[in-house]
Amino acid sequence: MFEKVLFNLLAFSLFIIIFFKIIKRNDANYIILLVFEAIGIAISFVEIKLKIVENILGGTIRYIFSIILPFIIIFIEFKGINFSEILSIAEAKFFVMIGDTKTAKAILVKLVTKYPESYMGHKLLAEYYEKEGGMRRAIDEYVTAVDINKKDYKSYFKIADLLRDLGKKDEAIEMLENLIRTKPDCYEASCLLGELLCEQERFKEAANVYQEALIYNPIDFDLYYNLGIVYTRLSDFQMAKEMYEKAAEINHRMYGANYNLGLIAFIQKDYNTAEKYFENSLYGDLEAMSYYQLAKIYVYKGDKDKAINFLNKAIELDPRLLKIAEKEKSFEKIKEYITVSVKMDEKEPNNEEQENEEYVYDNVKKNIILKEQEEISRKYLEDTVKLIEQMSEGSSKQKIEEKLDYIFNKEKHKKEKDAQEQEYEIKEKKEKHKEIGGSN
Repeated sequence: MFEKVLFNLLAFSLFIIIFFKIIKRNDANYIILLVFEAIGIAISFVEIKLKIVENILGGTIRYIFSIILPFIIIFIEFKGINFSEILSIAEAKFFVMIGDTKTAKAILVKLVTKYPESYMGHKLLAEYYEKEGGMRRAIDEYVTAVDINKKDYKSYFKIADLLRDLGKKDEAIEMLENLIRTKPDCYEASCLLGELLCEQERFKEAANVYQEALIYNPIDFDLYYNLGIVYTRLSDFQMAKEMYEKAAEINHRMYGANYNLGLIAFIQKDYNTAEKYFENSLYGDLEAMSYYQLAKIYVYKGDKDKAINFLNKAIELDPRLLKIAEKEKSFEKIKEYITVSVKMDEKEPNNEEQENEEYVYDNVKKNIILKEQEEISRKYLEDTVKLIEQMSEGSSKQKIEEKLDYIFNKEKHKKEKDAQEQEYEIKEKKEKHKEIGGSN
């Protein structure tokens, strides 16, 4: 009997504490705790009133509901953890699990309105907005989460990533640079920053970012491969070669690196080395082009049978190569031996589709490899190979360098031309406007 009286006194005291928490915080989430306490106290009173002999099940329930649970809540709040926040987040996750995201968001909005410093509330709300495509709202919530927890580097990176998706690339670059200054070993931030810098053709800066990232990830083949792409765009073939070689050395399934190494060896007229690299790149989307390049090599090496065999394999895998091969002078003597039947009335992909083509590699992290820059750098190498093939042995070194410089700066020339045309159009419109104004 004494034990039950003591139990009721303690349980009632905890009940009062929780009750005043409800009044102080005006938070209905604590009501559920009062209900549990009331159940435990009621069980005890019933046992005393009816003189029921205590059993293990009843005693366990009343102690858990009336003593243990309230005591745990009071203790964790003493440690600075908000019980209401934990309960709201648990409820939100439950509703998301059953597919009711709307209710989950309503719970979280109520939570962050009541407790603006709820870090988990803001972060979870940001994740739900992001999944639904509400990028701007997601950014706002991630920003608030970072303001509350300055060491939340993942949310900081998320903000930059979402800014990139919204087209605000300068802001994304600024955030990533700040993040890397604070946390230089943030791999994802380095990769995304390098990608954005490449998109803006700031290749030297991108190279510095990747080199810094290698300090913390010295055996990451993606970083070496990305550096190979950057140095290719900078026309530094020797450095590009070194980077591709390191990428291929770490991961022998880096087919793109092997293909690009083959092109560089081709440029240097090292056909034996080029042959080895192209053989190592015979996979997936690169298989047809690798066979095509191997066919060229065997033409130069005088192995007519192998050249014919590999050219037919290339065209069989990619019928579009037939038209390209017909224009290649190197295949002049073996064109008549092309035996692959190709439907030439098939719709060919437009330039936009070709530019958006993605090459797939095993063990390559999604959204890290610079797909667009990868394709552009490969196209540069292929153009260089064609240019060198077309040049006569009597061409001057200066002329070769001038033509190579044109290849690697043709995008820049195009942009300058577009800018001039746009400036001319604006000027023309202004003159017309003045003429109209004068006639009035």
